[in-house]
Amino acid sequence: MKLFLVRHGESEANVADRINDDPARIVNLTVRGRAQAEAASDSLRGIRFTRAYVSEFPRAIQTAEILLRHNACVLHIDARLNERRSGMDGLPVHAFNHLIRPDPLRIKPQRGESFLEQLERVGSFMDEISVRHPEETVLAVSHENPILAVQALLAEDPERMALGSIANCAWVELVWTGK
Repeated sequence: MKLFLVRHGESEANVADRINDDPARIVNLTVRGRAQAEAASDSLRGIRFTRAYVSEFPRAIQTAEILLRHNACVLHIDARLNERRSGMDGLPVHAFNHLIRPDPLRIKPQRGESFLEQLERVGSFMDEISVRHPEETVLAVSHENPILAVQALLAEDPERMALGSIANCAWVELVWTGK
């Protein structure tokens, strides 16, 4: 399966530097985020996605809808693509980063999940869709942490990936054959 993992465009929470890990709290794309999604859509225009998946978050759904304007495939919501649960919704991003820095793979905030738990969640998504769509080209719109988790599943040094970053509307293209 060929997969394009795209991070959502700039959101209101990105601008405020606040955590949004609760899909029930509506956080939309900014004007800049919509422009980023439009630019990514133009760059990906030549790709014929046969399947498309997105997290439950409005900012990811908004991005996916813009990205798919040149494709006729149906968008499927899958909670396994959701942002990492930090248990710190609404707090400054630096508070989460400070908390996990001593052990970015294993520290599990109260009411949150560790990076390793997130790896299991996104890994199950990846394995399932690769079995369902082995010869297809799939779009998945998600968030920074889940995309880094997919990269960590393929990396020799998952901790380095756990501390990584990916820009808004940047994407990772990969072939997934399972773990």
